[in-house]
Amino acid sequence: MFHRSDRLLLRPIWPEDWQGVLAGISDEGVVRNLARAPWPYVAEDARKFVSLPIDPKYPRFLITRARDAEVVGCIGIDPLEDRTDAVELGYWIARPFWGQGFATEAGAAVLNIVPTLGHETVVASHFLDNPASGIVLRKLGFEPTGRVVERHSCARGEKAPTAEYEISLTERDVVQPVMAEWRAA
Repeated sequence: MFHRSDRLLLRPIWPEDWQGVLAGISDEGVVRNLARAPWPYVAEDARKFVSLPIDPKYPRFLITRARDAEVVGCIGIDPLEDRTDAVELGYWIARPFWGQGFATEAGAAVLNIVPTLGHETVVASHFLDNPASGIVLRKLGFEPTGRVVERHSCARGEKAPTAEYEISLTERDVVQPVMAEWRAA
């Protein structure tokens, strides 16, 4: 599945993308904000990630700039172990692209796809020491649930508190992020 937004192309992740993934994520400042990625993140981790099977109901996308195909990050949805009525949104953005609105733009694109895949409720969370992700989630229309839970971070090697968010969508909904305008990249 492919999706084009104003500045981005979201596309499937292919095995030959491992070097682009590695270049973007092999930064402790990026990986420490993820639950499942190890630190240090090495070539073998990237090769495993790009080789993971993808269920069409739970797509993962490589986020690239539309103008030059440069890897910006990754985004996708995953099933939840403890809930069958919701999916979880997860993403990372490479450090050179922080603060440019790419996470919000990619998030809006994915949220606009979610209802067509048969999902209506999306949850997301962020570690409390990563408030920038909370800002992104609120711009996308997620509502804080008021719950703060401990979640394991492979990179940190321990649990850390996370704030939980949720949004309900239908096929009629179009996610319009709360932004004055996209910043030029």
